[in-house]
Amino acid sequence: MSMDLCVVYESQGPLGAEVARSKLESAGIQCIVRYESVGRTLGLTVDGLGRVKVMVACADETRAREILAEYDSDLDDVEEQYDQDLD
Repeated sequence: MSMDLCVVYESQGPLGAEVARSKLESAGIQCIVRYESVGRTLGLTVDGLGRVKVMVACADETRAREILAEYDSDLDDVEEQYDQDLD
């Protein structure tokens, strides 16, 4: 039996996605983090190679987006710090 999954968050690099995943899991929502294999293997985060998607069951999509909206500025801060660390 397959489950329909919806993307609720995307980041350019793993840090923001891991923060989003922890927020969702602490609220009881199971999620999957999907990495581009080449970006993860080579450590690249340019031209979409470092894209990371956080996915949940489509039945949980609305609730997951609401939870992430509460932490939107926190997630943005994590992404900005990650980008600065790369420079």
